[in-house]
Amino acid sequence: MSERSESGGLRGVVPPRGDESERSERGGLRGVVPPRGDESGATVRTALVGCGWAGRSIWLPRLAGHPAYEVVAAVDPDPAARDAIGGQGVPRVLADLDELERGEVDLAVVAAPNHLHAPVAARLLERGVPVFVEKPVCLNVTEAERLSAAESAGGAILLAGSAAPYRADVRALYALAAELGPIRHVDVAWVRARGVPGAGGWFTDRSRSGGGALVDLGWHLLDTVGPMLGTAVFEQVAGAVSADFVNAGYLRAQWRGDADAEAPGTGDVEDTARGFLVTEDGVSVSLRASWASHQARDVTRFTVESVSGTAELTCTFGFSSNRQAESVLTRTRHGTTVPVPLPVEPVGAEYSRQLDELPALLADPAGRGAAIGGARRTIAVIERLYGSARAARRAALVPEVQGAG
Repeated sequence: MSERSESGGLRGVVPPRGDESERSERGGLRGVVPPRGDESGATVRTALVGCGWAGRSIWLPRLAGHPAYEVVAAVDPDPAARDAIGGQGVPRVLADLDELERGEVDLAVVAAPNHLHAPVAARLLERGVPVFVEKPVCLNVTEAERLSAAESAGGAILLAGSAAPYRADVRALYALAAELGPIRHVDVAWVRARGVPGAGGWFTDRSRSGGGALVDLGWHLLDTVGPMLGTAVFEQVAGAVSADFVNAGYLRAQWRGDADAEAPGTGDVEDTARGFLVTEDGVSVSLRASWASHQARDVTRFTVESVSGTAELTCTFGFSSNRQAESVLTRTRHGTTVPVPLPVEPVGAEYSRQLDELPALLADPAGRGAAIGGARRTIAVIERLYGSARAARRAALVPEVQGAG
């Protein structure tokens, strides 16, 4: 059974990382209000590994603009990607990880295609280079174990996770959920109208992506639900997937600027995943992750049903321009729904807030193993959802035998 806080809510609602047993020497919850840089004021020398869309558009500008970091190198084997990063103030643009010296960097940020996350991170960790890996941290439990072994062998720390729990509206949801008492059910969904990433690229190639919308969007959703449920284990998992839109060119994610966005695709992954999960103490979670649908806008929604009321957050995760105008958080009790004020923040602010936390985590040896533990739990759930979906399809192929027995 998962432990509950004194307020009656499931432990882990407020902080995006850690639980109430993980406190810094200052007495605060680790990672909630982290300092910029370390206590000496030195910057974190950082290498960006992967210069594709995420590396160039999400990580490089935020690292370069953050006072706690100094971008000293970028690494990508693709000459076109290296050319695209040129002129952006990076002192060294390299073609191979072996060109990156251990003493040259304090942190490597891995933003490569999914299938390279674990292998690249493991190579760096084994050499003693601390690593931050964006989601998905790994594509299966075997990769998670490799990362764990590499972290132990090299003595460097692995940091990981999605930025969604650092959104101001999500943090407000956590606070409201804690006020409403024990959670009974959580409904989470990230449904895009037209948002299939890539145009015949690695995103829709299972051998390189590890999966479709479940791996891409579902990891964010599971990472966001995690702090509300604490360490509760999912005892029951049922999943279903479909691929009705993945190869329709007109449903591509236009904001990514992918080439040939209107061309039909040849993807072999799902564009929609649905799941229903039940924890060991009876809390249920329904999940939907969709790259494309028939709705007009890209919308992310969380509904938290608790003993003393219901909290609902409607917003848009990510960078889509086809988004809800503003986030809306409400509390419903005894038939009355009232809005909860939310701060206004620019799109992508959660990534900068996540970067705020990393220097303190880098300096904390007690945190070693925490990130891989979280990644192991997340990928295990994703694997079980895919396994359930496969089993259901196999069962549907077995013809009913009339008059058997």
